[in-house]
Amino acid sequence: MKKNLIVLTGAGISAESGIKTFRDSDGLWEGYDVMEVATPMGWEKNPSLVLDFYNQRRQQLLQCKPNSAHLSLASLEKTFRVRIITQNVDDLHERAGSSDVLHLHGELLKARSTANEKLIYERRQDIHLGDLCESGSQLRPHIVWFGEAVPNLEKAIDWILQADLLLVIGTSLQVYPAAGLMAYAPDECPVYYIDPKPSLNPEMRSLNNLIVIPKTASEGMDDWLKQYN
Repeated sequence: MKKNLIVLTGAGISAESGIKTFRDSDGLWEGYDVMEVATPMGWEKNPSLVLDFYNQRRQQLLQCKPNSAHLSLASLEKTFRVRIITQNVDDLHERAGSSDVLHLHGELLKARSTANEKLIYERRQDIHLGDLCESGSQLRPHIVWFGEAVPNLEKAIDWILQADLLLVIGTSLQVYPAAGLMAYAPDECPVYYIDPKPSLNPEMRSLNNLIVIPKTASEGMDDWLKQYN
C-alpha cells in the first residue's frame, strides 16, 4: 500500500511560474491594496475594482505554466498517494498532472453566485458587473477573501491527520487558519519544510520531526527527490 504524502503549498511554489505573492509586496498585490480587492468590504465598496483585479490575475494565470516543483509533485503519484492542500488560487498543480488537489482559498478559474455559494461555475473569461448566476444574482470570483470562512479547512485537517509524510512548500505559514494545520500532523510523521526564507510559527516549532530545507520550491524538491527516489 502506498504511503500517504500530504503536501501543503503556498505562494512560493507558484512564484517561480511568474505569479506574484502577497508577502513579498508589503500588503500590495501588483499595486493594489489587498484590503481593497480581497475582502468582503472591498467588494461592497467597489465591485468593479475587485472584478477588474481578478480579471487581470486570471488572464495572467492563463499565460503561466507549471514549473519543475509542480511537475515533481505530480510525478510522485507513482510512488505515493499524493494529496495536495494548496493556499494558491491557480490551477498549476492540476495542469502539472496532480490528481488530488484541495484549494483552501478558492480558484481563480471559477466564479460563484453572490447569493448562493454552492452555485459555482468554470470561468476562464472575464467577469463583469451584470454577469449573473442561474438564479439571477451577480457573479463574483470564487475566492475566499480575508474575513470569510474557509470551507475546505475540515477536509484539510482530515488529510493531515492521515499523513505518513508531510511536505510544506513555499509558504510563510503566518496566515491563519491555514497556518494552524501543522498542529494536526501526527507525532511520528516527518515534516519537510521547503522555503528560501523559512519562518517557523508556533505549530511548526512544536513538531518533533521537522526538517527544514532553505531553498526555493524547485531546488528544494530536487533535494527531496534525491533522498526518496
